[in-house]
Amino acid sequence: MPNTDELAAAVRLGMTLADPRLSRFDPLPRIIALDDFDRGHCGWSQLVGNYEGSLDTILPGYRELNGPMLSSISHWDGGTHGSMDGTYALKVPTRARRDSQAVAIKRLTFRRPGPVRLEFYMTFKPEASELALSDKDVKSVGFLLDLQSSDRSGSDAERVMPHIRYLNARDGELVGQWQFKPGSPTIHEIGDKSETVSHFHLGDEGWRDIPGADQRLCYNEIATKVNWHYVRFDFDLESMTALRLQCNDRVFDLDGFEPIRMPAMKNLWCMLNVAMFVETASDKRAFLYLDSVCLSGDF
Repeated sequence: MPNTDELAAAVRLGMTLADPRLSRFDPLPRIIALDDFDRGHCGWSQLVGNYEGSLDTILPGYRELNGPMLSSISHWDGGTHGSMDGTYALKVPTRARRDSQAVAIKRLTFRRPGPVRLEFYMTFKPEASELALSDKDVKSVGFLLDLQSSDRSGSDAERVMPHIRYLNARDGELVGQWQFKPGSPTIHEIGDKSETVSHFHLGDEGWRDIPGADQRLCYNEIATKVNWHYVRFDFDLESMTALRLQCNDRVFDLDGFEPIRMPAMKNLWCMLNVAMFVETASDKRAFLYLDSVCLSGDF
């Protein structure tokens, strides 16, 4: 006879497979967030740089960032594409300026450190402003977690930010490489009261290739054709280590993966933020579209 844990696992699996919203994912036992953007923004918003007393105190890198919007993915030639399952996707659009970035962020906290799994379906395209393939006009798309340990962590408390991006193109050439960003950023005091600090972590410097993680993604024949990609990232909040990266049929070895690390900040305890970003390689807007996002945990 199966034991209680085996029965519970079988029931969870059956319920997951019976729900079309969940059966496209492989979640851990506890669903933290299941975001289908036909229901709205689901808590995703613009990444705004820290400020104190005046908006002029925002670090320069954050002043460029656009926020997300809902989109039915309409194009001039084929009309409304819609999301993978429904009408609306979350659209993260850059400005029409080379190297412009845009970020969508969801701000959460965790109840106990343990394994978390981020899964999502995404696609990316440049603005279809010319009759050309334009496959080299999106520089990169990526995601990050912004994490901080509990206030009970003592001297071991730290803020940890695993960053991953898919470098699609650079300087007019296709690249197709998954990368990570290690290091410790420069911390800047904001304002004159010593109450707020900030750092910019999305610059082009410091990225390293994930070994063996070169991948060609589906980019259909014209700039208005959309194909969706599955991405999964596993991370352990207790040890603050990355466990797995998958995109479509490829699973990549994360031995040697290093997140950004820095001392814990005084007001960010148990933080569990998730962010998605996109960058353009030309003077043309680049769009990251998210159909749905599932964040799950084993706690």
